[in-house]
Amino acid sequence: QVQLVESGGGLVQAGASLTLSCAASADTSDCSGWSWYRQAQGAERERVAVTIPDGYTVYTESVKGRFTFSRDEKKNTLTLQMKDLKPEDAAVYYCNVDCSRTHGMDYWGKGTRVAISS
Repeated sequence: QVQLVESGGGLVQAGASLTLSCAASADTSDCSGWSWYRQAQGAERERVAVTIPDGYTVYTESVKGRFTFSRDEKKNTLTLQMKDLKPEDAAVYYCNVDCSRTHGMDYWGKGTRVAISS
């Protein structure tokens, strides 16, 4: 089983940048997808970005050009670089690894909160 731990959240002003990290406790290179999700208060969880083994990454429209998702396979880490943050980016951010095909499980972290002051 793999534990995911997010870090890097905090309170920033609108327009600022923030980098979130997700550390996996074990190798996930045999998994099929790595994602960042977010859930704002009172809203449903939405996927912010997803990357697949060949490196192809898809972003939700609202973050395109502002967020960058990277994966370090050797360090078993995921990073979400966020710039030009907007009040609507405020949420709890979760990392997710889809290992359903190889481990029979989908892994989630407990989340890190991002708050934006305008």
